[in-house]
Amino acid sequence: MSGGVDSSVAAALLKKQGYEVTGVFMKLTALPSFQEAEKRARKIAKILKIPFLTWDFRKEFKKKVINYFLAEYQKGRTPNPCVICNQEIKFGLFLEKCLKLKTDFMATGHYVRKLKIKNWKLKIARDRTKDQSYFLWRLNQKKLERVLFPVGNYTKTQVRNLARKFKLPVLNVPESQEICFIAKRVNDFLKQHLKPRPGKIITTKGKVIGQHPGIFYFTIGQRRGLEISGNKPYYVAAKDVKNNILIVAEGQDNSALFKKEIELEKMNYANKKIWVLVRVRYRQPLVKAILQQNKLIFEKPVKFVTPGQSAVFYAKNGELLGGGIIK
Repeated sequence: MSGGVDSSVAAALLKKQGYEVTGVFMKLTALPSFQEAEKRARKIAKILKIPFLTWDFRKEFKKKVINYFLAEYQKGRTPNPCVICNQEIKFGLFLEKCLKLKTDFMATGHYVRKLKIKNWKLKIARDRTKDQSYFLWRLNQKKLERVLFPVGNYTKTQVRNLARKFKLPVLNVPESQEICFIAKRVNDFLKQHLKPRPGKIITTKGKVIGQHPGIFYFTIGQRRGLEISGNKPYYVAAKDVKNNILIVAEGQDNSALFKKEIELEKMNYANKKIWVLVRVRYRQPLVKAILQQNKLIFEKPVKFVTPGQSAVFYAKNGELLGGGIIK
């Protein structure tokens, strides 16, 4: 229980369905937002008349998620910490601890549907605008067997209405930010932990047009913060990590900003040639592609494909097939 509307309603729904529910708050950082969230979660558990626990995973979270996040940026990539947190912490350490307590299931407030067709499958949530299957492509059968997603068949509006019905004081709680351990902006966090390493900014034609403070402060497709002017706005097209060079393209329709084919690593999918629907970043519309071993060949070139992010594959019916990290 995070203290937000989704996990609070998930707990209420499970109790209503007859489950014996225990609420657990994961302490991941010392940020004030986590302290406030813990108080809210405790209050919700009291209203629902369920036991409440707090598990401190700050040490493990720093080692497995925050250190990974910084190491990826240092390499010039743009990581997705939520994917790693789900694998290592929520559906890793947290699930293991749940099972040691002899619980039958672990439940979360994720917007995703779980169903069984021979094996356990995940499917895009009923509310496609809130779907979180993108972050869960690394889950295996063993884990899927023991997890529940009570709000996956509801829209966000319905979940908020249920919170009102259950009289849970969470309607004014702001939507959770994407990176929970960063208080303000990603760049501010990176500047605190990564020393500046200035280098050249060059165009796709090789012309030097400026200097950057460190390529790890920039991501593919970024426009803000470049501090260079031209007839059209410049966007980050690529990073030459070895030579510490930031490569930019002029104009939002520049061909250098599009990719027709990408390579993947750390895949969770069987190696066979298949047409799939793909998302290469969270909330990007699904696009058609051929998946062949560790390569994705898009039907039409895709804009702002970023190394370090996840490419997640789906079937036409919205079933989650697997994923990989963009190399």
